Amino acid sequence: MNAEVAPSPVLPGKALSPGVAFAWIGEGWGLFRASALMWVVLTLLLLIVAIAFTFIPFLGSLAWQVLTPVIAGGLVLGCRALENGEELELEHLVAGFKRNFPGLAIVGAIYVVGGIVVLLVFGMFVGLSLLPALLAGDTENALGAIAAMGGGLLIGTLVVTILSLLLGAAVWLAPALVVLHGVNPVDAMKASFFGAFRNFIAVVIYAIVMFLLAILAAIPFGLGMLVWVPLLVTSSYRAYRQIFT
Repeated sequence: MNAEVAPSPVLPGKALSPGVAFAWIGEGWGLFRASALMWVVLTLLLLIVAIAFTFIPFLGSLAWQVLTPVIAGGLVLGCRALENGEELELEHLVAGFKRNFPGLAIVGAIYVVGGIVVLLVFGMFVGLSLLPALLAGDTENALGAIAAMGGGLLIGTLVVTILSLLLGAAVWLAPALVVLHGVNPVDAMKASFFGAFRNFIAVVIYAIVMFLLAILAAIPFGLGMLVWVPLLVTSSYRAYRQIFT
């Protein structure tokens, strides 16, 4: 597996035309087609690992969220290999554990902390009585608490949605900057956030199209997700390449 470093990053990122969103998806599709079978195999393996983590109460979910950027970093290296005319390999699934692992794990840890903060903010609007029920998966008590909330739920949901989107923007392209350029994880998350902000309309278009494709992918018993998940990875990689290199 070639460890060649990508071209020097252009920080804080370029502002592109809104229509570039379709190029991200189209070029991502090209990277998927270059090794479609291996992408499907990697996605199946990811699914198995994700299910395995669910058998570890609470800590399994936290660990998976911390490791997600690490896995994403390895898949970024796989995209880079395909771009260089090389092969996508099973090894790319764990490549992030071998290259800039601390930085990738820190991105994941910051994401987890950010998620906890978002939950606490939600609790401020709806009352902390709901949070224990949600974390424990107690549906009956959660529904009872929700019924007693009134307008606080609507406002809290809106605020949490906005905060979650901002957090997602900070994590979106950070693994690529960390694993390919050795950018400090905090700086990488800042760059990812502002890169997405500078291309706000393009990102919105991209998100809407990917959401619609996800709905279509879920129709045939969810089998389309074996294509949609790799497309999410490859199209995000192309977004990173066009915004930051």
